[in-house]
Amino acid sequence: MGRFDEWPTDREVTLAKAQAFIENPDMIGEYFLGRYTLLTTSGTTGRRGIFVIDDRTMAVVTAMMLRWIGDLLSPGDFLKIIACRGRMAMVMATGGHFASAVAAARLKRRLGDHVEVLSVHSPMPELVARLNRFRPALFTPYASMAALLANEQEAGRLHINPVLVALSAEGLPEGEYERIARAFGAKVGNSYAATECMFFSGNCDHGWLHVNSDWVAFEPVDADYQPVAPGEESHTVLISNLANRVQPILRYDLGDSVLQRPDPCPCGNPLPAIRVQGRSADVLTFRTSGGDVRVPPLALTQPIETVRGVTLFQLAQSEPERLELRLRIAPMTNADTVWREAEAGLRKVLAENGLEHVVVERGGEPPEPGRGGKFREVIPLSRACT
Repeated sequence: MGRFDEWPTDREVTLAKAQAFIENPDMIGEYFLGRYTLLTTSGTTGRRGIFVIDDRTMAVVTAMMLRWIGDLLSPGDFLKIIACRGRMAMVMATGGHFASAVAAARLKRRLGDHVEVLSVHSPMPELVARLNRFRPALFTPYASMAALLANEQEAGRLHINPVLVALSAEGLPEGEYERIARAFGAKVGNSYAATECMFFSGNCDHGWLHVNSDWVAFEPVDADYQPVAPGEESHTVLISNLANRVQPILRYDLGDSVLQRPDPCPCGNPLPAIRVQGRSADVLTFRTSGGDVRVPPLALTQPIETVRGVTLFQLAQSEPERLELRLRIAPMTNADTVWREAEAGLRKVLAENGLEHVVVERGGEPPEPGRGGKFREVIPLSRACT
């Protein structure tokens, strides 16, 4: 961002013009300079990103989305969607030039009453009431919001029957995807993407994310940016967006650790298959008498993910030697039992790393979303209070 004006291939694109555009909420979904899509990130890493997208990229996004949905749904599913007049409900962050908000604004203009746009910051009773009235065939919430709304569906307050629940923005404990599918009686799609490359990947029935490598070059690498072999966890992943020509994304450090499947995926999709292991920037550092100890986020989150009854969690480092564990617990489960199991699993990992002295506190509040409405599972000390 510091050298923004040197980056675009169209010299009419400048940071000053881009900032003026994004400061105007009335321009959400409109075209920047009459020909580009302008998107911003929520700034979870401390600085908001501004990205200029050309029409060629938007065409690829549409094509990859249709390919993914075509793989997920059967002809019968499409008939059900048509019977419901294609009604789509989106639950996402509003009020900014986020990718989901821009897409929602454009779909709303094009499809009118067939699209219902709901804010993740709306009270739960309001979300439930509006969804019950609208009854979508296609439901596209943030993953964390889908988990919360699945609770409402299981409790009988929400009663919708979507054909497809297409999740975005965040990861969930593995068992949550199956629970959401059962709660709604729907197929669940999950994608891993970013504002820098919105068509990066989509899931298959075997739980793997297939990279659209015909349009994005991806390189799992170690901390020294050397290639990591399939079957080994990377430190981060570099991506090159092969579609966008106005603001080229070349070997961009996405900041996430990934594991690439070394053998063909049993689903039959020949595209590379990966699983996201967590953000490398979310590594937690603790002080000990023998020096600092760094623990990757995946090591801390795995024992919490496996606890039955945890629908959403957040681990915030409030002090150098103190962690706050925030849980959202499914209805009809014993909250005390869930807390004990989650704490025990976390303390076991800490002990294995010589960190028995680290204090684990039960958060008094549930997991909190950031400015863009997304939940971060692990929040290092530098961002624990942001």
